[in-house]
Amino acid sequence: MTGRARRAFQAEMTRKDCHGSARLAETRVGWRRTAVEVGVAEQRTGIRGLGAHAAWSGRKRWEEKYPEAARALREWAEAHAQQAPTFRTTLAYTRLTAKAAGEALRAQGRAASQLPSPSTMAEGLNRMGYRLRKVSKAKPQKKIPATDAIFANRKKRPGEPRHFRGQAVKQGL
Repeated sequence: MTGRARRAFQAEMTRKDCHGSARLAETRVGWRRTAVEVGVAEQRTGIRGLGAHAAWSGRKRWEEKYPEAARALREWAEAHAQQAPTFRTTLAYTRLTAKAAGEALRAQGRAASQLPSPSTMAEGLNRMGYRLRKVSKAKPQKKIPATDAIFANRKKRPGEPRHFRGQAVKQGL
């Protein structure tokens, strides 16, 4: 249990077993006295306290600190995005790398202080719904000397029957 539920439980147990004394609850059970006091006060007044831990903890995301740069990144990624070929997900795959996206934003005139590292930019693009994929270029098949020898030998003997799935087939049929 966390937050309000935990404080309510602690206040109820303190009221039952410790006669409402937060100091006694701290001694007997080991709960933090201030948390028990807040729980007892919440029970007594009916006003529930709201936790604001998330408002003051942690760093803000890059997209929150620089919304204009994040918007430009989204537009740039959208221009290079494509739907997954299976159409099973709503994800858009982009052929853009995070490094290339950073260079494009710098070329648009964004200051280097506004741009995060490539890994942070990749995480931001993932949060925006884009999945980065490397572009694989077409590679020619490797040609080995034995291949040329096999085809040269094949051309020399045109009268021999060809084999098709284990059966001899006469040429010309």
